[in-house]
Amino acid sequence: MKKIIVITCIMLTAGVAAMAQLPNFAFGIKGGANYSKLKTEDDLTDENSIVGYHVGIFTRLGAAGLYVQPELYLGSKGNKFIKVEDTNGNEVEASGKVRFTTLDLPLLIGTKIGPSKLNLRFMGGPVASFVINENTTFDSAYQNISDFDNYKKQNWAYQAGAGVDVGNLTIDLRYEGGLSNVSRSDEYNQKQNLFHLSLGIKLL
Repeated sequence: MKKIIVITCIMLTAGVAAMAQLPNFAFGIKGGANYSKLKTEDDLTDENSIVGYHVGIFTRLGAAGLYVQPELYLGSKGNKFIKVEDTNGNEVEASGKVRFTTLDLPLLIGTKIGPSKLNLRFMGGPVASFVINENTTFDSAYQNISDFDNYKKQNWAYQAGAGVDVGNLTIDLRYEGGLSNVSRSDEYNQKQNLFHLSLGIKLL
């Protein structure tokens, strides 16, 4: 996984250098807040969202009202748990929390309305997410449920949302929906869902 991350960073850096020579190109930094939760389709838990962050870089290349926007950023996401049902259907009072630090790579396609310095944008696309750190704290009742805190290191999601550009400032609000089960156990079928609110600055 580390090799994939290093190669991706090198390719993105080389791509930015090449695309900077093209018209209608932008490069910038961004950061903001995440409001995330693990959606459990089997209703094994009460779901409680947590607040995280994301910070990184973005590029944008467009023409005729359309653009492609690859991004690379470090993020924090996860979930709080209040109670859980065991395999016999009995409710167990317990608390727990899982927080992931991830390296996320969205590849978005969008359209914009208005001039480059003041416009309204709409975008969507896939996201590859790599877990580089995992911090879990669970009461003993959770430990009785096999593999509940055993999560995958790479997952897929999608993003969709809208944004505005005001001069060199860019503001985005997006929803991210999980496409893959983040748990190694198929029994729980947990998917990471979250909202992004970000502020960016175009440097080029």
